[in-house]
Amino acid sequence: MKIIKKNQLAILVIALMLITAGYLNYDSTYNGKLSMDTSSELNQSINIAALGDAELVNANVTEENEKKEEEKTSNENSLEQAKTSEIQNTNTQMNSTQTSSTDYFVKSKLERNVMYSQMTSRYQEIIANSSQAPEQKAIAQEEINKINDLQNAIMIAENLLTSKGFENNIIFVNGESVNVIIGKEKLEPDEVAQIQNIISRELKAELSNIHISMK
Repeated sequence: MKIIKKNQLAILVIALMLITAGYLNYDSTYNGKLSMDTSSELNQSINIAALGDAELVNANVTEENEKKEEEKTSNENSLEQAKTSEIQNTNTQMNSTQTSSTDYFVKSKLERNVMYSQMTSRYQEIIANSSQAPEQKAIAQEEINKINDLQNAIMIAENLLTSKGFENNIIFVNGESVNVIIGKEKLEPDEVAQIQNIISRELKAELSNIHISMK
């Protein structure tokens, strides 16, 4: 009986040793796995945090770049608008000056033609007046013919000047003196010679009697 008990005790001790060894092995494996899992989760959390920070930085940089681009575009638009406004103002001033100059020539020609028309009317009254002597009527008719011839010559000369590029021009004739006003700030010597040639040919005027001015 004592031998059987010793065998049983030996078996029990061996079983306990196997159980203990199995427990220790399981505990070591579980703790190692837990440690690896914990480390992996920690690394993943760090990576996620780093990724979030990177995305935040990228977002901030992108937003800052967009703001800079918008400011640059806005400044360029403002500069372009300022240039456009300056050009428009310059064009407006130039057009206003040109219009004013053109108005002067149109008005002056109208006043000149009215003057010739009034002179013609007075001579016609002399011709129509029965109390006037025939000699006076003949002189009046001759003056009317001179006015008509002068007006035609002036019209031809002014049209020729316009065709040569002097769009704004006007001619005043006072006896043998001929005054020509050209709508330009400056005339070159060859332009002056061209104007003199037209005036002397069409109005039968001497070069010394031709006076050219600019407006």
